[in-house]
Amino acid sequence: MRQRLERLPPGHPSSPRTDAPDRNESASSRQVDAVKRDFWSEVPRFLRAWADHVLRWPAERAAAAVDRSRDPAGSWRGDGNQYLNPEQHAQAKDEIIKVRQREAVLTEHMGETQRENSHGGWLEGLEHRRKGDDRLKEKIAEKIEHEPGKAFDGVVREISDAIRYTFCFDSESYSDGYWDVKQRLEERGHSMIYSKNHWHDDPEYKGINTRWITSEGQRFEVQFHTAESYYAKQKITHKSYERLRNPLTQDDERQELRSFQQEVCSWIAAPEGVTRIADYL
Repeated sequence: MRQRLERLPPGHPSSPRTDAPDRNESASSRQVDAVKRDFWSEVPRFLRAWADHVLRWPAERAAAAVDRSRDPAGSWRGDGNQYLNPEQHAQAKDEIIKVRQREAVLTEHMGETQRENSHGGWLEGLEHRRKGDDRLKEKIAEKIEHEPGKAFDGVVREISDAIRYTFCFDSESYSDGYWDVKQRLEERGHSMIYSKNHWHDDPEYKGINTRWITSEGQRFEVQFHTAESYYAKQKITHKSYERLRNPLTQDDERQELRSFQQEVCSWIAAPEGVTRIADYL
């Protein structure tokens, strides 16, 4: 009988072996470990994974060769070979000055909304509220290429994220905060023309992206994030997104980039009630 009892696996109720952990203690330990692991605990792992990716896929592999030696004086050429002739470049610079002026007014409205919203929302990344001049010129050049007959000022006004803002909310107040900000912006005369809820079914990005238009016709973007989703977008997956946007990125790297973004986003908890916010496209 003793020999038969000795052959029972550790943890069996009849086993005389005392070297196995107690079932209740083991389950309890697993629960504690599970509670400890969340998005923030995984951030160091995400950063290590990205550093490893960069070592295996150096950025130079996806860099375009840009020759500006024959471009006329006053023209502009981007790192992706987007091009503006001297006249277009002069117009672009004038329009960018106007964007700065419109942005100043919008930023005042956003500051008022931050102070007045009743759900604890705060603005993040205000230093990025206006797209950089070179990136704007890239977008202008691309739109001119695809819409050659369009008036130049119309091209610039229709760039949806030339001016952009981000509101963050705690998870429990996120959904109510979205409706609060939406109402306050509408009361200031701005109209929402697009809203995409990426919490629904996007495995590579979490947040709500909205696009707006002022009564003067200037478009701008407002994103809605939790602290976790904002940190993921800004500090972890942004460079991955840039590589995916680069047409020179190879297909096998793209697969790894998408897997990386999916892993990061799988650790971001969805805010309460967010699935009830429908898209407006």
